Amino acid sequence: AAIGAHGSMNGIDFRKKLGDEVMGRFLVYNHNPYENCTPLGASSQGIPISINSEVMSCDLKIGLGSIVPHPFSGYGGGSKVILPGVASMEAIDSNHTRLGLSPTIGIGKYEGNILKQDMDEAARMAGLDIKIDAILNLKREITALFVGDPIEEHIQGVKLAREHYATDMVTDCDIVVANCYSKANEMVLAPRVASPLLSQKGGDMVLIVVTPEGQINHYWTRSFGKKFGGRAWASKTTLPPNTNRLTVMAPYSDKVSADWVAPYNLINWAKAWPEVLQMLKKTYGDKAKVAVIPDATIQYFPEVCY
Repeated sequence: AAIGAHGSMNGIDFRKKLGDEVMGRFLVYNHNPYENCTPLGASSQGIPISINSEVMSCDLKIGLGSIVPHPFSGYGGGSKVILPGVASMEAIDSNHTRLGLSPTIGIGKYEGNILKQDMDEAARMAGLDIKIDAILNLKREITALFVGDPIEEHIQGVKLAREHYATDMVTDCDIVVANCYSKANEMVLAPRVASPLLSQKGGDMVLIVVTPEGQINHYWTRSFGKKFGGRAWASKTTLPPNTNRLTVMAPYSDKVSADWVAPYNLINWAKAWPEVLQMLKKTYGDKAKVAVIPDATIQYFPEVCY
């Protein structure tokens, strides 16, 4: 499982993804970014590339994934299955930190994205033979499939993804309701998509987060204490841009899960939609400009490259 710096999967996760038959026939392992990675040298950007030793021991390397908008590489899928997918923490940290401030990166930014180019180089160094990438709809169903050379198939897939996930943009909204569905356990993706829709004078952002398992564990960027976190963790001190009030509608309470979006004490919590609706009506009455994003974790607005 190419989990990068994310927390490990358990048997329930594997069976949901792979099914009982696959689990019964094949050996299925979690990637560990801290151990058992084989050094392959440095990329042309000077990033030290080390890749999972089990992966490197294989004669044929096939990656499975999907292409969705991504805040670092422009679009997910392709070579990301190698870096960060099965790379060492040093490689992940160096790639994301040294190249992560470049103006070439961001949601929808693909051509010339130096961070993505570094990932492509890592995939070549690792000898990834074939990549299979899906395009998904808002029900997480496969609508198109791209198979072949890990870089070339991704180039073709992004051509479709760029149109497929694009959403008509509205601005100057009083309220933006952002549903977190496809990546409900990564609600951190939603505010950067929702913020540009709000009025410059500020408004209400509502994140709908229904995930009983909570937010993903992320060893690189999540918190592991009130004042401690991964290498890229930084304590949030403000609400997202253009946001006067941030409401997280989450039927399963998990305060820690929100700290990579905003400070705990600045978040308004609700468990059900009627509670949110009552609050908004009390503030705006029956007159408000509202935008609803069906899935703010995979949709994007072409007018804004984040």
